[in-house]
Amino acid sequence: MVIEWLEFQVKPEAREKFIQKDQEIWTKFLAKQAGFLGKEIWINPAIEEQLIIVVHWQTEEQWKAISKNLLDDTEAKFSLAMGKDNYQLTKVKEFQVRKFRENCQNHLESMQPG
Repeated sequence: MVIEWLEFQVKPEAREKFIQKDQEIWTKFLAKQAGFLGKEIWINPAIEEQLIIVVHWQTEEQWKAISKNLLDDTEAKFSLAMGKDNYQLTKVKEFQVRKFRENCQNHLESMQPG
């Protein structure tokens, strides 16, 4: 499993809209992509402007195979819905999961073919 880590700075008054539009636009798009396992949005209680999105992918190859044009189109829709001055992507990281919690490992194994 691979983790895509995205840190955003979001104006506090736009935070709930960001979460809603992310679900409507980005999550809907990602759910159709091969290897997408799910995502979480983390809110930092100490830094009101910070949001972290953690996306779970089955493999890096599946994640990186998504067309740049499709990603750009989806970001354009999101930016139009949000207003580009209301948020900024500040960090992108990638992690590999080496040890799973028991319930995560069982879920991942159940998704393997055959």
